[in-house]
Amino acid sequence: MAGAGKGGKRRAARVPAAGEGPGEEAALKRWLREHRITEVECLVPDFTGNARGKIIPAPKFSHDYGTRLPEGIFVTTVTGDYPDEYYELVQPTDSDMYLRPDPGTVRVVPWATDPTAQVIHDCFKSDGRPHELAPRNVLRRVLALYEGLGLRPIVAPELEFFLVQKNTDPDFPLQPPAGRSGRPETARQSYSIDAVNEFDPILDMMYDFAEAMELDVDTLVHESGAAQLEVNFVHDDPMSRADQVFLFKRAMREAALRHGVYATFLAKPMENEPGSAMHIHQSMVDARGRNLFAGGKPGRHSALFLHYLGGLQKYVPMAMPFFAPNVNSYRRLALGEVAPINVQWGYDNRTCGLRVPMDSPENTRVESRFAGSDANPYLAMAATLACGYLGIVERLQPTAPLSGSAQEHGYGLPRTLEESLRMLSGCRALTELLGPRFVEAFVAVKQKEYQTYFRVISSWEREFLLLTV
Repeated sequence: MAGAGKGGKRRAARVPAAGEGPGEEAALKRWLREHRITEVECLVPDFTGNARGKIIPAPKFSHDYGTRLPEGIFVTTVTGDYPDEYYELVQPTDSDMYLRPDPGTVRVVPWATDPTAQVIHDCFKSDGRPHELAPRNVLRRVLALYEGLGLRPIVAPELEFFLVQKNTDPDFPLQPPAGRSGRPETARQSYSIDAVNEFDPILDMMYDFAEAMELDVDTLVHESGAAQLEVNFVHDDPMSRADQVFLFKRAMREAALRHGVYATFLAKPMENEPGSAMHIHQSMVDARGRNLFAGGKPGRHSALFLHYLGGLQKYVPMAMPFFAPNVNSYRRLALGEVAPINVQWGYDNRTCGLRVPMDSPENTRVESRFAGSDANPYLAMAATLACGYLGIVERLQPTAPLSGSAQEHGYGLPRTLEESLRMLSGCRALTELLGPRFVEAFVAVKQKEYQTYFRVISSWEREFLLLTV
């Protein structure tokens, strides 16, 4: 997408990632010394996509420090509760996981007062096996299947979010913040450069943070909502893109807070504004980097592309809990909104859940438009790749491309979190591919969240039903 790019990129020397060679531990320690780091944030993305972990003084941090966290962090709801079957989902002893840093993810924390590093960690069992509940391991499990086929997925996420006034009372609706002019937005400002510039101080800080953290933020645009923005990331391998979305959310929230506003990635934060998505562009290359979705003739697609697309169409409805993981997510997926409501596909057709942009053969890709900005990037990418993988191995075929509005074809997706979880639980193919223990735990956590939500009586019910029924 065209956008108002701000700021340049200056790349620092990259620390080798885990498994790249025997010098990775030395490189990580050298990086910490060169940056005069005093503290290290050991980060683990949880089911929601938020950072859990520990802060360790740099002198006590080492590559095999033996940092541990209880595996129960993955079986905790957004309200801090636990599913009733908690001790069936974790070990009866509620044991620890062993954390190991991925040196390729080390970055400065640009908003910290003292020199601080942040490093994403992977989770392992005591016997050295990857822990099944860790979202990074779920994505890695899917990527290993593609590696077995000699394929390498490439993705590029587009992440939307809102800037809103600080809100300390959850009963009070969110409001757009005032920009440099002192006035909040009241009209649609899609792709407006001037509307983006209203928030220059926040966005300049965001770009400074992104540069310091070596995030591949490509373009920035103003979306259709009031103070709604979108950042696009340069395409690359799925793990690195998930890491970057995870880190960007932390940086964006911090930049906004330092200017007295919130940055929210809630899928549908305001009643009369559109929702926020995380569109995922995806393609497939071979060992030489050739795009395997392109066909032999101009305007044609490969059989691999068609199988992949067929897998998305068949399995996305069952994978929706990973694209729409919260009760609020389904407010975005509504008839009449720009978000998709079914699995139709088409060329450059934004009403479809699966859009194939018009581009050169080497840039052939499919854009999945299902995930909300509230989705865990690791799980959203694992899920979309899992759907495509099943299409490849089952040799599925897609429907004909749609040239009209997909909205006219009605709903083809689950309408609520409850329905979505039921469909996922009944899909054996996805469960086996993503990991039975992981799917069981994820569904249990989300069911508990839905039960907690359903007990809340809304202001709408009090206003319209209290004295009239």
